[in-house]
Amino acid sequence: MTHIGLLSDTHGLLDPRVLDHFKDVDEIWHAGDIGSEDVLRRLREFKPTRAVYGNMDSGDVRYSLTEFYRFRVEQVNVLMTHIGGYPGKYNPWLIPIFQRNLAAAPEKRIGLFVCGHSHILKVMYDKQWQFLTMNPGAAGKQGWQTVQTLLRFTIDGSEIRDLEVIEMERR
Repeated sequence: MTHIGLLSDTHGLLDPRVLDHFKDVDEIWHAGDIGSEDVLRRLREFKPTRAVYGNMDSGDVRYSLTEFYRFRVEQVNVLMTHIGGYPGKYNPWLIPIFQRNLAAAPEKRIGLFVCGHSHILKVMYDKQWQFLTMNPGAAGKQGWQTVQTLLRFTIDGSEIRDLEVIEMERR
């Protein structure tokens, strides 16, 4: 059983409340627009961290990460990128990846697609592409949103469960 803390769009701000909410997770995933090498370093010092760069990342953040990150946690294959979209509204360059995914052997198929960018928290199952899509919204304060959001969940074998939405009032 692996407990995950998922965030995106910190834009250089690592709110101390994030670390409080993620104190019991095994891994942190950051879906881009980290904003500074300092935020990434602090996350990595706190917990094992997987991350991709976002369109607003530059310098050391961009050079130390990739745009797409495919990995496996327990029996769940994960694809993470920053600009992804959501069911019915994916970015066009993802469609060939999703088509190849459906043609793959079942044990190699993506079970979880993670993205950020929109600052809108969404968790939706995509029937067409047969995977769960998660966007944790924005953990930073840049943008129009009035609430900072995070996700916490568990991967247990091939199951994704115990999803928690965490909302933090902007202060």
